[in-house]
Amino acid sequence: MNDGPLIVQSDKTLLLEVDHERAEAARRAIAPFAELERAPEHVHTYRVTPLGLWNARAAGHDAEAVVDALLTYSRYAVPHALLVDVADTMDRYGRLTLEKEGFADDPTGTRLVLRTTDRPVLEEVLRHKKVKPLTGERIDDLAVVVHPSERGTLKQELLKLGWPAEDLAGYVDGEAHPIELDQRDWHLRPYQQQAVDGFWHGGSGVVVLPCGAGKTLVGAAAMAAAKATTLVLVTNTVSARQWKDELLRRTSLTEDEIGEYSGARKEIRPVTIATYQVLTTKRKGAYAHLDLLDARDWGLIVYDEVHLLPAPIFRMTADLQARRRLGLTATLVREDGREADVFSLIGPKRFDAPWKDIEAQGYIAPADCVEVRVGLPDDQRMAYAVSEPDERYRLASCSDAKLSVIDRLAARHTGEPTLVIGQYLDQLAEVAQRLGSDVITGETPVRERQRLYDAFRAGEISTLVVSKVANFSIDLPEASVAIQISGTFGSRQEEAQRLGRVLRPKGDGRTAHFYTIVARDTLDADFAAHRQRFLAEQGYAYRIMDADDLPTSDHR
Repeated sequence: MNDGPLIVQSDKTLLLEVDHERAEAARRAIAPFAELERAPEHVHTYRVTPLGLWNARAAGHDAEAVVDALLTYSRYAVPHALLVDVADTMDRYGRLTLEKEGFADDPTGTRLVLRTTDRPVLEEVLRHKKVKPLTGERIDDLAVVVHPSERGTLKQELLKLGWPAEDLAGYVDGEAHPIELDQRDWHLRPYQQQAVDGFWHGGSGVVVLPCGAGKTLVGAAAMAAAKATTLVLVTNTVSARQWKDELLRRTSLTEDEIGEYSGARKEIRPVTIATYQVLTTKRKGAYAHLDLLDARDWGLIVYDEVHLLPAPIFRMTADLQARRRLGLTATLVREDGREADVFSLIGPKRFDAPWKDIEAQGYIAPADCVEVRVGLPDDQRMAYAVSEPDERYRLASCSDAKLSVIDRLAARHTGEPTLVIGQYLDQLAEVAQRLGSDVITGETPVRERQRLYDAFRAGEISTLVVSKVANFSIDLPEASVAIQISGTFGSRQEEAQRLGRVLRPKGDGRTAHFYTIVARDTLDADFAAHRQRFLAEQGYAYRIMDADDLPTSDHR
């Protein structure tokens, strides 16, 4: 027996004893290949999945490294069958490859080929009814022709069969366009350069970085590496304009070279920034703006917040496999479970920097995460008990028992840039009125949002009440306190985004504060526990505090 913090079980679950002195080292060792499932106070449960192992393999981790991590940190003997299964699963990645090959009778032409090093594997997948129509003539025992238009769909189907193909078929360069980084008064951070190098070496895939760690700069550096026309897909118009501002500031691109393609404008330029919403707009049953994907010979497509990619964009992306594709995100977790489609169609994980590593380097602020629990008054407890199941979460989330806690937290952090974030508009309006603050929702015009963000950034206002529009790509560099009063059920990706709003480094080096107010013994508390899983995976521990125990003084 070894004094390790990890218990490795034959069902592929890993139990991590959080209070063990080697727990942090173990967490970092298993993070590349294991996903956190549950994170109560003392023992966290991780699971090893095939997709996790294949992502690790694509990011440069081999089976030996995974096995070594399990053996090094496990308290008891690791089940031998599990070690064999890990090695066998990782070995499946790359047994099939997609390649471009020349025709024997025409050296100038190329064709897309599915090739294997293991003939039985190829025979197995070619007999599958959904794979067979995607392939053409048989070249020899180890290779078969694939129609270029089926490149993405074939990768999706092979992944479902447990044989993920490594895509080595290369990419078109697209229309050349000069783009340089302008680093006169700044420089790419080492991890940003590593992320770009990892992506460029693979040609397509996903870079995972925390909010505030400069994902946009990774996108700009990838554009400078491609030196080609680029289509950037973003979540909303505010995000589109922030991307444009950042590109103007950090690269050689000029105003005339960057177009916005949104509900408000339809500009196609060498670098075009489009919203997911406009691309997924339907008219008479057809996607009205699909032509944008072919409007230019794009050399690079950047997917911002790839964990939020709408399902129709996946279908469109299946036809773009010859283009270099870069996904940017704070978390690969998708609440719809379509992580496999990100892997197949955008590409595997190419770089993933643990949040705590970047915090240790001083690039993001340390964060104190506190869950404040409130009890429902007796009348609300009864209303909750007899309400319909689909109403219970709203009742608990919007309990007025939270109002006094919000008042106390806001007073405790008077003068500090503070965001109060919630889901329900009537609740947000009431809180804004109590605090005397402005409120921003999806209904707030873009110009008014921008004015309030600028005022917040400049310190003219210190508190903003915001709906879930604040989850995505909003540049609030000096927010140091977030008070979450309700959320989108148990969304882990939302929790990551919201914490990210306060992680940008503070000028005076102070700690960020992230509070979540939850109603005890309700769905509100259950969903909060689910949301916190991702942050626990990144090493952020929540302190749980009763509302009655909150300090009343300004002492922090």
